[in-house]
Amino acid sequence: MNLKGRSFLKILDFTPEEITYMLDVAADLKEKKKKGVPVDFCRGKNVALIFEKTSTRTRCSFEVAANDLGMGATYLDPAGSQIGKKESIADTARVLGRMYEGIEYRGFEQKIVEELAKYAGVPVWNGLTNEFHPTQMLADLLTIREHFGHLKGIKLTYMGDARYNMGNSLMAACAKMGMHFTACTTKTYFPSAELVAECERIAEQTGGSIRLTESVEEGTKNVDVIYTDVWVSMGEPDEVWASRIHDLMPYQVNRSVMENAGENAVFMHCLPAFHDLNTKIGKEIGAKFGIQEMEVTDEVFESGQSIVFDEAENRMHTIKAVMAITIGMPENTVS
Repeated sequence: MNLKGRSFLKILDFTPEEITYMLDVAADLKEKKKKGVPVDFCRGKNVALIFEKTSTRTRCSFEVAANDLGMGATYLDPAGSQIGKKESIADTARVLGRMYEGIEYRGFEQKIVEELAKYAGVPVWNGLTNEFHPTQMLADLLTIREHFGHLKGIKLTYMGDARYNMGNSLMAACAKMGMHFTACTTKTYFPSAELVAECERIAEQTGGSIRLTESVEEGTKNVDVIYTDVWVSMGEPDEVWASRIHDLMPYQVNRSVMENAGENAVFMHCLPAFHDLNTKIGKEIGAKFGIQEMEVTDEVFESGQSIVFDEAENRMHTIKAVMAITIGMPENTVS
């Protein structure tokens, strides 16, 4: 399968077979890293990493993956790039495309990363936009496959605010891979009807399904994966905390949720997570609202059912696979 030159902008752009191929390459590269086998077949190449929204896991994943592949990486934070300020997105794309073999973008509207891909002339990878988070999806799918041995037929429930990148992307990924997706939240936080309809059409072809429910009891009963994310996304004003806590506290992942899912269910979170008061924001929210945990309890986060750190590690392996595949690997480099 040849995906050389393709951009990786959203999971909906790829077939189930292509997604499976990326997961297979990631698994192979992960095994090689564990065994200390070099995979630096992109020596002499360079990538640009544009971060309008900062991140620990995404930056580290791209930088380590690029280094493992033998590539140089230039990190551009909000202060280090003129994208959209003094220079248009199209001009930035054409400049960077002359200097680098690939460009990562993590920031705001999906249209920005789409425009970068249109003009760059090299692969562009979406590290996160408001609408989609495809690199996280590959990590999540690899982690689920490692744990259960398969993807098709897996039941995944997402709890919390399902209107943005994580809810959208998980719904799309489940539809693509023949999984059963449930958004368990209040109706105000359901994904858009248009995207739901698109994912339902895909699921009809793959054997998956899409369900939206406000019932925690129904939405989490006997599912394989319980997934959540922070209730306030990066870039949103602090004023929304009060309404989110009020609206979403009934959808907190706690012991009763995991017991309802069953003893074989796993807990996943893309991180960072507010499961205690050991962060600056956690302390501030705790003092203001009198709570010690938000989207997930510390009991669940630290439990044996939690696989969040396997998931976090797999960001690097799957990102490495995406870069290698789209920049171009020599034939027979992956067994």
